[in-house]
This record gives sequence, C-alpha cells and structure tokens, in this order.
Amino acid sequence: MTTTIQLNSGAHIPQIGFGTSQLAKPAESVAEALRAGYRHIDTAQMYKNEAEIGQGLRASGVSREEVFVTTKLNNPHHDPADAHRTFAESLERLGLDYVDLFLIHWPMPFLEIDYVDTWKAVIELLESGRTKSIGVSNFQPDHLERIIEATGVVPAVNQIEVHPYFANNELREFAKAQGIVIESWSPLGKGDEFGDPIITELAGKHGKTPAQVILAWHLQRGDVVIPKSDTPHRISENLETLGFDLPEQDVAAIDSLDKGEEGRRSPHPNEVGK
Repeated sequence: MTTTIQLNSGAHIPQIGFGTSQLAKPAESVAEALRAGYRHIDTAQMYKNEAEIGQGLRASGVSREEVFVTTKLNNPHHDPADAHRTFAESLERLGLDYVDLFLIHWPMPFLEIDYVDTWKAVIELLESGRTKSIGVSNFQPDHLERIIEATGVVPAVNQIEVHPYFANNELREFAKAQGIVIESWSPLGKGDEFGDPIITELAGKHGKTPAQVILAWHLQRGDVVIPKSDTPHRISENLETLGFDLPEQDVAAIDSLDKGEEGRRSPHPNEVGK
C-alpha cells in the first residue's frame, strides 16, 4: 500500500500515482498498475482516455473506494456552464459517481473567461459532492493568489512540471506555504536525465534504477508523483521506490542539477493555448 499525504480537504492522496497521458494501452496499463499496488490514477479530459481508464479500474478487481481518481478540466471548457457539463461527461465516461480530485488543467489567463470564475464553478462541483477535493494544475503564484483572494478557497493540489533539471522551487515553496500539496506531472523529465552522470552514479551506488533514484528525490521533498509506463516491470519498479530513502548528500547532489527556466520542458503556463 502506498504512502499518503493529507490534503487540506481532509482526504489522503497516495504519494505515488499512475499517470495515463499518451499511454498506448490505457485500460490494460491501469489494470496492471492497480494489481501491482497503485491506488492513485491520474487522467484528464485532454487525454481522451477517461472511458479506457474506467475500464481499467473495473477490470483490476480493486474496489472503487480503495482508488484515488483524478481528472482535469480541458482548456476549451473554462466557461462555468461548460465546466459543469464536461465534468458530468467525465464521470459518465469513467463510469463513476464521483472523483477524488478535480483540477483546472491550465490557467489560460489570456481567455475572456476569467479563471477565477472557472475556479468558482469548480468549487460548486466540490459542494455537490461529486468530487471530494479540488485543485489546479500549472498555476503560478499570481494565479494562485487571485483565486484564493477572490474565493477564500485554497486548492488542495497544484500539479506542475517538476523534475531534477527543473526543480520549480519558487512555485513549490509558494504553494506549500498556502497549504497546497505539490504534484509533479513530469517526475522523470523526458528520460534524458536517466543518463546524467550524477543520476547514474547514485543508481549504481544504491543498486536502483535511475528512475527510482529520481522518484525517491521527489518523495523525500514531500511531493506527489505520477510516473507513467506501459511496461509491467517498470510499473512495478516505480512503485517499489517507496521505502527507499536517499541520504541527504545524495538529495543535495540531485538538487544541484536544477537548470532553472532553461530546464523547463513545456511552455510557460501563461503561453499554453495561445
């Protein structure tokens, strides 16, 4: 069973989840992950695989109550009415009565529709009981400040890009100061970090894979991670990171790999969707 972190909603989120973006066989992989011991599945309207995720949940044999399920609002649906409608469609595709966490996927600050109004709609979904916790993804400090000031409701989670080459520490620290749990949607970067000399040295030193070393770094920083894979042995290996702790000097060595903005792999959130 995975380690959990308590959210400001009172819910507990498993610290290692299973990401499903761009999986070749999402239903099979989700079922495999759940049988391997994962209890946290992350999807999104944007991934166009919610129906397959629901199939994998049912095929796994694991009861609904044991699994923490996240989905996210797609960028074209920021209008409050669209947020309500497409959330209901997500539940239908997943075959669920509720999700454990619903996120605004990107802030889209250039839209005519203010993301504050979108956040208010998401709060209404929380109040309806059809999602147990709510949060955001890719929100920067100014975005977080605006929605909190306008509504008094602090997101439970901010799911953002974090990996050794882009530690994103300023945003992490700001969010955590508000009581927001950080979740990394790109915990292993693009895979090229596996060959970094520091990562390979630590992997050899501890008898672990480069992926396990990087995931351990995330976990010891207190973040939630959602690695993804279609390969059964890698699915299991990623989960086996739990219980493996890096010495402080090794965490510091990985910290030193941070390239700041040069290490960012996705566009800045203010640019996405323009």
